[in-house]
Amino acid sequence: MPTNPPRMNKTTNGGHSPPYAYAVLLRRLVGLLAGTAGLAVAAMIILTCVDVVARRLGYPLNGAYDLVEVLGAIAITGALPYTTACRGHVSIEFLPQKLSARGRIVLSTLVALVFISVFAFLTWRFVLYGMELKANHQGMVTLRWPIFWLAHWMALCTAATILVLLYQMTHPGKELMKP
Repeated sequence: MPTNPPRMNKTTNGGHSPPYAYAVLLRRLVGLLAGTAGLAVAAMIILTCVDVVARRLGYPLNGAYDLVEVLGAIAITGALPYTTACRGHVSIEFLPQKLSARGRIVLSTLVALVFISVFAFLTWRFVLYGMELKANHQGMVTLRWPIFWLAHWMALCTAATILVLLYQMTHPGKELMKP
């Protein structure tokens, strides 16, 4: 009786292959960061509305400006990996349209390498900045809450963006996520 060969996307022990698991974990991470970004936007909206009403009643919220700044940073950096994964950034298609399929892959790879370098630098600097903020006990201007964790959040988000770019570079033309 002939035996069926193992599937290409499964390992022989019944688990998923490493590339598949990498994509699943990356999708989950990107989704978690994007969800957190969405919650930060919602919190900014609520906080701003409450602050406006409270100001009209003569009771402004202490630290509202600090919190909106922090929530804005959480939202922007948290959405970055998702936007990258969905290829939602503004792009100019003039040059790629003129290139062959192979030329588009080469151009895409070169652009990804440049962005990976930029985000690697940012990740490194965010980690160092967070450590500096923690060592110096720096916090928000009004509330005086510690703020080092925000730099580490930003490092996590830029590192996730690097992982997305690596996936896109190693899987040209294949979507990681749909918007």
